[in-house]
Parts: sequence; C-alpha cells; structure tokens
Amino acid sequence: MVESNFALDLIFGALADATRRDILKRVSRGKHTISELAEFYAMSLAAVAKHVSVLEKAGLITKRRSGKEKVIHVEPKTIEVAAAHLSEYEQLWGARFDALEKLLAENRTGGG
Repeated sequence: MVESNFALDLIFGALADATRRDILKRVSRGKHTISELAEFYAMSLAAVAKHVSVLEKAGLITKRRSGKEKVIHVEPKTIEVAAAHLSEYEQLWGARFDALEKLLAENRTGGG
C-alpha cells in the first residue's frame, strides 16, 4: 500500500503543475520531442526538459529513441491508475450527495 501511495504522490505531484499538464495534453495528442515541445513555452529548453523529466519519473510519459532524437509518448496505464483512484472519490461523494438529496426531498414533502 505504501508503494502505491508513493506512485500516486509522484503522479499527482507531476500533475500539480499547469505546464506539465499542458505538456501531457500535447503529448497525448501526438508524439513530440523536447525541442518541439519547447516551442510552445516561454522558457528554456532545459526548463522544458526538467518538466518532462518530472512527468517521466511519475510514469506519465516515456522517451523512446527514434533515430537521433528521443520521442516522448504518453503512458496511458499510469493515467488509468490516477483515474481509478479519483473514481473511488467520485463514487463516495456521489453516494453522499444522493443521500443528501433524498433527505432534502423527504424534508420538503414532510416525509421524515
């Protein structure tokens, strides 16, 4: 369980930054190199590379060699892990809101 929490900490820590979320969105739409990604941001190539490194350490992306360049790919399985974790909260809060809605409806009709 601790290992799982560590992985989630890395994933959500990486996603806490708007630039990294944007990089992930761009890479999910198509493969990019770090140089290609850097064109979209008002920061140095080194700064973009650092953001990419954080995403890679979290397992959200991978870099694969394609000729002389390293191409960045999204890792959907890691995103599925994060989505599954958030889904647990969605179900919990959905049930709570349903119970609250039921209670309010009963109070409006005088049924309880």
